[in-house]
Amino acid sequence: MRRSGSVRIRAMAGAALVALLSAAGALAQQAPQPAELEKHRPEIPPYEPALETLGQKGLPPPGAQPGIPVLTKAEADEANRIYFERCAGCHGVLRKGATGKPLTPDITRAKGAEYLKTFIEYGSPAGMPNWGASGDLTPAQVELMVKYLLNDPVAPPEWGMKEMRASWKVIVPPEARPKTKQNKLDIDNLFSVTLRDIGKVALIDGATYEIRAVFDTGYAVHISRLSASGRYLFTIGRDGLVNLIDLFMDPPQTVAVIKIGYEARSVETSKMAGWEDVYAIAGSYWPPQYVIMKGDTLEPLKIVSTRGMTWDTQEYHPEPRVASIVASHHRPEFIVNVKEIGRIDLVDYTDIKNLKVTMIEAERFLHDGGFDLSKRYFLVAANARDKIAVIDTKEGKLAALIDSGGKTPHPGRGANFVTKQWGPVWATSHLGDDTISLIGTDPERYPQYAWKVVKKLYGQGGGSLFVKTHPNSRNLWVDTPLNPDPAIASSVAVFDLDDLDKPPQILPIGDWSGISEGMRRVVQGEYNKDGTEIWFSVWNAKNQESAIVVVDDRTRKLKKVIKDPLIVTPTGKFNVYNTRKDIY
Repeated sequence: MRRSGSVRIRAMAGAALVALLSAAGALAQQAPQPAELEKHRPEIPPYEPALETLGQKGLPPPGAQPGIPVLTKAEADEANRIYFERCAGCHGVLRKGATGKPLTPDITRAKGAEYLKTFIEYGSPAGMPNWGASGDLTPAQVELMVKYLLNDPVAPPEWGMKEMRASWKVIVPPEARPKTKQNKLDIDNLFSVTLRDIGKVALIDGATYEIRAVFDTGYAVHISRLSASGRYLFTIGRDGLVNLIDLFMDPPQTVAVIKIGYEARSVETSKMAGWEDVYAIAGSYWPPQYVIMKGDTLEPLKIVSTRGMTWDTQEYHPEPRVASIVASHHRPEFIVNVKEIGRIDLVDYTDIKNLKVTMIEAERFLHDGGFDLSKRYFLVAANARDKIAVIDTKEGKLAALIDSGGKTPHPGRGANFVTKQWGPVWATSHLGDDTISLIGTDPERYPQYAWKVVKKLYGQGGGSLFVKTHPNSRNLWVDTPLNPDPAIASSVAVFDLDDLDKPPQILPIGDWSGISEGMRRVVQGEYNKDGTEIWFSVWNAKNQESAIVVVDDRTRKLKKVIKDPLIVTPTGKFNVYNTRKDIY
């Protein structure tokens, strides 16, 4: 039976083959002729690969160009130093602009040398400082910067793990540090004060006004941040140098340092329960990247580049700088604001090896910001777009995108307070005009006001950098240090939170300091721990006298002027307790 079945299968296969060959013959007989095929030829020519590479195309030659002033090496070195110290923060390392206008050669050459000189000399009410008129730059330096801006920008080299590890130093290892606090300082009421132009930070006692320690740091420290435990103070200079200072030692001292880039602004530490003091993160302007480090040694563990596509036009950007970074109180995440491309990264630090990053499209030119009163929502200014982005840190998503109500919002960390009409609000001032906007922040109890500008106040003018209040205060303080008018730059406006329709009182902080020389830029009010005093820096040139003025918050009267030869170009001040707890 097997044999007969096999015979049948072979017979069927043979019949199928005959049928297939017959069909093939029929198809061959019906094949279209060449003339018929010609009728269906496509009109678009077939693809032909280009055999030309970028290297064969050629690029404009480097060096001198007709009509463009030539800089000597010494001039270029000085101009680069001035630009990266004074200008890059607003205009970008590659001069593509953000908070400030672009300064690329196509723009600067069209404007011309006289226009550039006038702008550098006298500034503008929109926030451009009057570098020449104030004496911050000499006439020769103003002329040099005009020549510099007419030339093409030069990109600095990269800075990666090899360079970071070569710069990293552990001065006192964790095992050699004290187990408990060894000094008698009231750490929570210390102020970390930036001495901008001499590359130092001073620790000043909030009760006695005495300088307790001075540390060598990076140039122009931008911020100070505290570990969740309050033990470690982190500073970051604009030159990318991070200092880790142990406040438990007697006296407090720097125990580790690392340089994370050439230009930087932000540092933060892990705050989530169970992760206190475990990690630190720092972001740089150049190279555009951020690095996660060990919280007690600054050992670099993971570098993440931020180069990528703009969120809206999906165009590649070579310089997406890392602006502000905060640590979430609701999830083990860092909130990283990537300036030029308008992206906010939620960086999950629970597994550094398998890093998870949630990328949120917000708005371009993200800069600084802070939490609302509940610490659930993070509000950040996209200042060149006049927007405020709101991130729900509990849900991990964009909650709102708001028109700020003014020109170029610059809140610092902002200011939180409660109103009878709108509930909790968060305030920002503006670099570009005199507007102070109040934004509702309680979508549960006051949904009709949440994520809306509920009221506008009006201060002295443009050039404001910081607004400030405190849970124990009924005042809202607004500085204007970058206004080109010396009277406005050296004073502050203060509003009554119980009567927001009342015009602000203007306090002459510069006059109160007793300093008669210089521009006397009054900048960044900072409260003491209990909110009874607010401190202002009177920021003068490096070769001029500066001071810190302490004002009684309740009476708005002068309480103390802190002067010392060590207090040179003071700017930012960070109370340990308020900074650690995100109280503002």
